[in-house]
Amino acid sequence: MTGGRERRVATVHQWTGLEARALRLALRLSVRAFAQQLGLAVATVSKWEGKLAGTEPRPDTQAILDTALGRADAAVHLRFETLLSEMASQVQTTSRGRVSAYCPRAWEYESWADDLDRVVVALSRQNFAFADNLLTRWLSRFEAPELDEKGLYLFARSTALLGDLKRDQGMVLGPLSAQHSYAGARAAFIQLDIPRRVAQLDLSLAVVTEMSGKLEIAARNYETLAVDDRLSRRDRARARLWVGTALSKDGQHDHATRVMQAATRDFEGLTEPDDWSVAHQKLALARRGAGDLSQALHFIDIARNSGTTDSPMQRVRLDTAHGHILLSDAATREDGLLVLDQAAKVAAQYGLVHQLRSIEGVRATGAGAAGPRQRRSGRNA
Repeated sequence: MTGGRERRVATVHQWTGLEARALRLALRLSVRAFAQQLGLAVATVSKWEGKLAGTEPRPDTQAILDTALGRADAAVHLRFETLLSEMASQVQTTSRGRVSAYCPRAWEYESWADDLDRVVVALSRQNFAFADNLLTRWLSRFEAPELDEKGLYLFARSTALLGDLKRDQGMVLGPLSAQHSYAGARAAFIQLDIPRRVAQLDLSLAVVTEMSGKLEIAARNYETLAVDDRLSRRDRARARLWVGTALSKDGQHDHATRVMQAATRDFEGLTEPDDWSVAHQKLALARRGAGDLSQALHFIDIARNSGTTDSPMQRVRLDTAHGHILLSDAATREDGLLVLDQAAKVAAQYGLVHQLRSIEGVRATGAGAAGPRQRRSGRNA
């Protein structure tokens, strides 16, 4: 039971010898005792044990097994699910004698989907360890080629979320990186022929390109995606905002401001307060880079006082942007350092490696700041 929710009871839509064996073990009964409890011959249960997923009980016996599982207590249900999970790596022999991969059961699909909902929440709170544990639970259990369409969709979603986790942890490139996970998820969604998901992965890969410092390439990719009909209006507006982010990091602050303002109007029309708040944060950094500290402070105040999400990541980003602006004026430099110190503490607490690097970059830029009207761009948080 988690978060006050009532525990979901395991159900079996089609019994095979595999589920029957898992139920027997969960009930902690011998083959003979299990057969007696069900009112069946010992030979019948022995056949299930020998053939596992290669045999299916008769319809009337399916009903008997349903009743036995339904009458079991919560501890038995938990053991039943755990045992079936442990058996998931087994292979089954088809009627033609060929070996085929284990196919997840309906209850496993339900559990997998529930876990992905939990991963989304965990990532929004930067609870990386919990999210990683849930994702590894499924990605280590199955291989993509052995899954049907429903399983492959869940596998692809899991891989994409793993990419989000790696990105937020600052693991951008390499064999265990966000880029690697996003590419794998993209390939699976291409196989499933889901264009919207493929385009969303293209957007995520563009973010990785930007984070790795390839700003011109990232800006071009964002521009293409900003008019891509495969994406929703919200995702297209995000792509437009990120065009501005890449331009601003590349020192093109006035052009970036115009692009970001267009994205901000889109978010206002879509009634997306969190995106609208993030857009003002990005606008503030673009105006800071242009040396317009008055407008920078105006935009960062709007960002700090709007939006509905108060995650550690967003607090760090807002504080980093605010500190960057304060650090640009000799009169507020000490205040800026204090704000950055607080941002660094939160980033370290939640393992936000990329944000810590960004904060250090801001400090280094601020150390050589010449005054409130400087034209140096620095690296946006």
